[in-house]
Amino acid sequence: MSDKYMEQEEIFSKVMRAGRRTYFFDVRATKAGDYYLTITESKKFTNDDGSFHYKKHKIYLYKEDFIEFKDNLGEMIQYVIDEKGEEVISERHQSDYKKPEDKEGPQSASEAGATLDQPAESRFTDIDFDDI
Repeated sequence: MSDKYMEQEEIFSKVMRAGRRTYFFDVRATKAGDYYLTITESKKFTNDDGSFHYKKHKIYLYKEDFIEFKDNLGEMIQYVIDEKGEEVISERHQSDYKKPEDKEGPQSASEAGATLDQPAESRFTDIDFDDI
């Protein structure tokens, strides 16, 4: 590859790790010299024999779509936060999480939030990082 091609590919990049997923945000250049954004999700999978592979999904976002994309993404994020808050609720992230079909779980919103009154240190969930 030529140095000119490499310069176009490495304009600006950020990496965000999230468990077994890694997100890459890359600013790239078109042949005409304009910029666009690629967002890549890479997820690690372990095979039965212990080897692993990655699956990648990529989104190309061009400048003419930036404002609408940003507005829609912001609106969707705000909707989730307004409806469910910022606290992560899942079996993997919260040891006292009860599935909806689990009848032994809290019966009211006040009971469900009771554990949130505890200090963060006492709500800590031990996470196994071996599968990352």
